[in-house]
Amino acid sequence: MNITKEQVDELNAVVRVKVGPEDYKERVEKTLKDYQKRVNMPGFRPGKVPAGMVKKMYGKSILADELNKLLADSIYKYINEQKLEVLGNPLPKDEQMNLDLDNSTEFEFAYDMALAPQFSLDLGPQMRYSEYRIRVDEKMIENYANDISRRYGQIAQAESAEEGDLLYGDYVELDASGSIVPGGIYKSSTLFIDKPARASQQPLIGMKAGDKAVLSTRDIADSPADLAQKLGITPEQAETLDINVQFTIKGIRRMQPAEINQELFDKVFGPGAVNSVEEFRARIASDLSGMFVRDTERRLHADIVNDLLSRTNLSLPDEFLKRWLLTANKEPLTMEQVEAEYPAYARQLRWQLIENKLIKDNNIQVTQQDMEEHVKELLRQNFRKYNPDREPEEAELANTARSILKKEDEAKKILDNMYYDRLMTLYRSKFTIEPKEISYEEFMALGQQ
Repeated sequence: MNITKEQVDELNAVVRVKVGPEDYKERVEKTLKDYQKRVNMPGFRPGKVPAGMVKKMYGKSILADELNKLLADSIYKYINEQKLEVLGNPLPKDEQMNLDLDNSTEFEFAYDMALAPQFSLDLGPQMRYSEYRIRVDEKMIENYANDISRRYGQIAQAESAEEGDLLYGDYVELDASGSIVPGGIYKSSTLFIDKPARASQQPLIGMKAGDKAVLSTRDIADSPADLAQKLGITPEQAETLDINVQFTIKGIRRMQPAEINQELFDKVFGPGAVNSVEEFRARIASDLSGMFVRDTERRLHADIVNDLLSRTNLSLPDEFLKRWLLTANKEPLTMEQVEAEYPAYARQLRWQLIENKLIKDNNIQVTQQDMEEHVKELLRQNFRKYNPDREPEEAELANTARSILKKEDEAKKILDNMYYDRLMTLYRSKFTIEPKEISYEEFMALGQQ
C-alpha cells in the first residue's frame, strides 16, 4: 500500500491511497470463509456450500466492504503517524465512484482532507478586560425581601378582588347577543389577575363573590392548552375558539405575605442565623451579590472569547466543511440549511480550535480522578446543606460519584465545566482584569450590545 498527500493550499490536501492484492487478499479470503460457514443454500448442508459458489455470489460485495474497511483503517493510521491536524473526516473524491471490481486487482483512491489552521496565541497583561460588579441597591434588597415574604406567606380568603389575586368561579358560554347558550360550555375553574392587571382584567378589580364579568376567551388564558383546561374542552377546539364567556366569582384567594420577623428569619436561614431586620437585609445583599457572580463571570468569558476570535481571525476550509456537514449529519440536510447554519458552526469551530490550543500550550488536564474528586465535593456540599449535623461517608460519596460519571451526558457536562473553570483561572493569571461596578440595568443592557 502506498499513501501520499498532495497539498492543495494551506487548509486543503488530497490523500491518495494505492491498494494491491497483497493488501486486501487475506482479509477477503477470511471473510469468504466466514460466509461459507454461515450461508444457507438449497441442496447443500450448512457450511458445505462450495467456496467457488460463495465467491461468485458474494465476492464482489465482500471485496468492496473489505476495501472500505482497509481504507478507513489506513487513512486514520496515516493521519496519526503524520500527526496531521484535520477537520471533519476525509471525503472521497468523485473520481473514484466507478471502480472496476470485476477486472481490476489494483486500485487507487483519492480523498479530500481539510487541515486545521496553524496559529499562535500571545497572551499577556496587555490584554485588558472588565469584570463587572453589579451594584446591589436598596430597591433590589427591598424587592427581594418582599419576594421572600410572599413565598413564605399564606393563602387567605379576600372580600374583593385586587391585582395578583386568584379568583375561583364558573365559566358559562355566551352567544353573540350576550345570552347564555343552552347546553354550551359550563366549567368551574380559576382566573388569575395579573400584577399589574391587563386592560381586559380591569373590570374584575373590586368585584366580590357573586359578581359576574363578561370576558373574551382570548383574555382568560395564555395558551390553547391553558384555555382547554379552564373550559373543559379539547386543545384542538381551544386553538380556534373566540367567544365571550360569563365568569361568576365564587371565591377570592390572596397570598398574605409573611411578617418580616424572627420567625421568618429562622424559616429562611435557619434558627439564630439572622437576628434582626438589619442582618436580614445585609444577608439579602450578600446573597444577591453571590447570585450575580456567575453571570458577571460569564460576561467576562464572552468578552474574552470575542476578543480572541477577533485577534486570531482564523481562516477555515469553508467549502470542504459545508460538504462534510451535508454527509456527517444524522438527519438529512439541504445545502440551504447548511448555508444558513454554517456561520454559527464556523464560529464555534474557531473557538474550539483556540480553546484546544490554550489547553495544549498550557498543559491543562482533567483526569478521571479529578472528575471524581470534583463530583464528591459537590455531593459533600449538598449533603451538608441538608444534613449539617453529620459528615457523609467517604465510600458512599465515591460510589455515587462513579455512578454519576458512568452517565455519558453527565460526565461530558462535568468535564466541560472543569475545563471552563481551569481556563478561567488561566485567563486571570495572564490577562489584566479590572473590576468595574455598574447597576443591574446597565449590566442587562450589555447583553443587547
